[in-house]
Amino acid sequence: MTENLSDLPDCVRQVLRHLCTLHRLALPRYCLLALPVVLLLTACGGKPEKQAAPPRPVRTITAPAPTGIGLLARTGEIRPHDEVALGFRLDGRLLTRAVDVGDSVTAGQLLGTLESDTPQNQLNSARADLASALSAERLAALNLKRMTQLMPSGAIARVQLDTARSDWQTAASRRQSIEAALKTAQDNLSWTRLTAPAAGVVTQVSAQPGQVLSAGQPVVTLAVSGGRDAVIDVADPQQFSRQAGTFIISLTSDRTVSCTGTLRDISPQADPQTRTWRVRIRLTDPPSGMMLGASVQVRQAASGPGLISLPASALTWTSGKPAVFVVNKLSHQLEFRVITLGGYTASAILVSAGVAPGDAVVIAGVSQLRQGETVAFGEEAE
Repeated sequence: MTENLSDLPDCVRQVLRHLCTLHRLALPRYCLLALPVVLLLTACGGKPEKQAAPPRPVRTITAPAPTGIGLLARTGEIRPHDEVALGFRLDGRLLTRAVDVGDSVTAGQLLGTLESDTPQNQLNSARADLASALSAERLAALNLKRMTQLMPSGAIARVQLDTARSDWQTAASRRQSIEAALKTAQDNLSWTRLTAPAAGVVTQVSAQPGQVLSAGQPVVTLAVSGGRDAVIDVADPQQFSRQAGTFIISLTSDRTVSCTGTLRDISPQADPQTRTWRVRIRLTDPPSGMMLGASVQVRQAASGPGLISLPASALTWTSGKPAVFVVNKLSHQLEFRVITLGGYTASAILVSAGVAPGDAVVIAGVSQLRQGETVAFGEEAE
């Protein structure tokens, strides 16, 4: 019977062996008596040891070799370096428009006219008022001179001289006021003629003859300088900077027509409709084939030090400094690495220091991890 006790706990086997040794002849009876003891010992057996929790699996990516900023290629169009929208300073009906899109104009050239009947009438009225004021001033001056000559002989009272002087000063002031009104009427009449402030090319017309305009409403848009820009819209303005270097601009219809350019400015605010930023690149000695409105391709070759590109989800922070978690491939423990960012895009960070090619960088759940924690390699991102 003792040969079949191997499946029982050690303490139970020892009790049964002791009983069998002392009372081998009366084994069945003692076995019956020992049965409750066996059951009690079996029920009081030691609790199984609690198993340690398995290491947490983490998703990682193998850090690639550093590369330069890739070739940037965008499609845009040629725009004038400076544009100005021209309009009349007065309300009125557009009488004539002397230019159209594409016309070259010189400084002072007439671009359009407004109806001028009302300003002309105001000018005529101001001229008549001025003539009346001049006559009244001359009469007051003569009267003052006469009173001044009679005063020493006592032929007039002192109050009469004072009155004559006051009348002359009033007439002089009225003449000055009417001269200012005459200048205003002359300006209003001149403002019925729209002239070019500088030489340039008309790039847009916004009003037709017969249309009633408000003051300041654009009539024509004029490119007032010979400079030209390549204008592109980008979704990630961080790819461009003041140290962006030289761009290569070429016509989309003919790649042989090309020139170089430098960054001029980046719009500080995204377009509310397209959510893109406008970038203007100043062209250097553009060929004649790059006419206003032409479609061009803007390219920039890779430049600068090599950077390691990692998913943006790998980034965390410590004491205000960027960092990532790297898994030690031998001990499977996490290492907290402070990194130096060389730039970033909408979906990735560009690391210049702190990570070496081949490192296993954690790219998910970094906010829940701790330095020195043992982890297991889970899914590896490609």
